[in-house]
Amino acid sequence: MALLNILREGEETLRKKSRPVEVINPRVLRLLDDMKDTLKKAEGVGLAAPQVGVLRRIFIVDTGEKVMEFINPVILQEDGVQVGTEGCLSCPGKYGIVSRPMRTKVKALDRNGNEFVFEGEELISRALCHEYDHLDGILYVDKASEMFSADAREFDD
Repeated sequence: MALLNILREGEETLRKKSRPVEVINPRVLRLLDDMKDTLKKAEGVGLAAPQVGVLRRIFIVDTGEKVMEFINPVILQEDGVQVGTEGCLSCPGKYGIVSRPMRTKVKALDRNGNEFVFEGEELISRALCHEYDHLDGILYVDKASEMFSADAREFDD
C-alpha cells in the first residue's frame, strides 16, 4: 500500500464536485486501501477521495471498531442536532464550531459492489456528513460559526 498526499485548503480540487464510481475495479480497490493507510498515518477519523486528488464519490470513516468504506454514498436521513468542534486533515491546525445532525443514515456500496445502509451517531454522524460534504466540494470551514487555531487562543469570526 501507499501513503497518499492529502490536499490542503486552497487547492482547487477540494472545491470540485466528485463523479460517481461507475465500476469497482482494481484501481478503486487500490485507492481504498491507500486511503486507509493514509488515514491511519494521519490519525484522522475520515478521508474523502477528493482530499487525495481523486474526484470520485468515495470516502472512508474510522468508526473506532473498523474503517468503513463508502462508495457512491447517499444520505437517506438526518435527525437531531449537535454543535461541536470540527477539524479536517486538509485544514491542519484549524478548527471550527459546526452544527451537524446527531444521527445520519447513509446508503452506499462496499468494495464488492454490495449495497448497505449504515447509521452513525454523534462523532460518527459528524464524520459521515463531513466526508460527504467533501464529495460536493464543501469544506467544514464553509459551515463553521467560528474558527480558531490549534492553540485555541486565536479566534476568527
